[in-house]
Amino acid sequence: MRIALLTTRIRTEERLLLESFEARGVHPEVIDLRAQVFVPGSPGRWTGFDLAVDRSVSATAGQNAVRILDAFGVRCVNPSAAIDTCSDKLRTTLALELAGVPTPRVRVAFDQESALAAVEELGYPAVLKPTIGSWGRLLARVNDRDAAEAVIEHKLTLGSFPHHVLYVQEYVEKPMRDIRVFVVGGEPVAAITRESQHWVTNTARGGRASGLAIGPEMADLCRRAAASVGGDVVAIDLLECPRRGLLVNELNHSMEFRNSIETSGVDIPGLVADYCLRVVREGIPAGTPATSRAPAGAA
Repeated sequence: MRIALLTTRIRTEERLLLESFEARGVHPEVIDLRAQVFVPGSPGRWTGFDLAVDRSVSATAGQNAVRILDAFGVRCVNPSAAIDTCSDKLRTTLALELAGVPTPRVRVAFDQESALAAVEELGYPAVLKPTIGSWGRLLARVNDRDAAEAVIEHKLTLGSFPHHVLYVQEYVEKPMRDIRVFVVGGEPVAAITRESQHWVTNTARGGRASGLAIGPEMADLCRRAAASVGGDVVAIDLLECPRRGLLVNELNHSMEFRNSIETSGVDIPGLVADYCLRVVREGIPAGTPATSRAPAGAA
């Protein structure tokens, strides 16, 4: 069995995945995408791999490499369609809405006046986000029209082209935390809460993580969300809305998990490795991840 681990930098997550594969008798080939030259139409050695696992820190490098490998017929975890959707908040919103998965209300505009109208339709406070980004960066909560005008003008004047898509999301009065659920092979396997006094609760922004049991409602919601984007292995961020209940905020296709293993009590990299081996052995096709059984007590 030949597995390629696509990287741009080896972090703790990649080391843990390698150790998990090796403990199962499989030794992936670590491939630094920065050193690769792909020739469209000429697969070369790539068709010798049974599976490619995208763990690139560079979203752009990983997204495009997987797109090429998909075209070569190489099974990838995650497939390019899932990466394309998860990498773009607007695509994620559209996928969730089409699947009937509850998500915060969103408005999209391309002009300052229409964006201001969108903000005021949702009501203050509202959240302005870039459609492409991670780690809670460049989010803005606007509490009044003056703030909205300033942020929108800065996006349109100083931002790159992705910032000219004005993605406006309702502000959800969550209880000073959000929830992250790790889904492997379509099945929720672990969950944590991320608490902070700041409205942005990402651990990259100082959020404090705690373990959380996954109840039936949460599990069903996360299965549906993962299926809506065709993801094999994803982390799903949930918001607890006091009026509407659990809402899916975002899905992450290249999840970080090093700080969530001890917190959740679940061997996340081991479950990812197990699922990847199943993909190869059982021929699980892209876009239809089979259910992966979590260890007793994980949910």
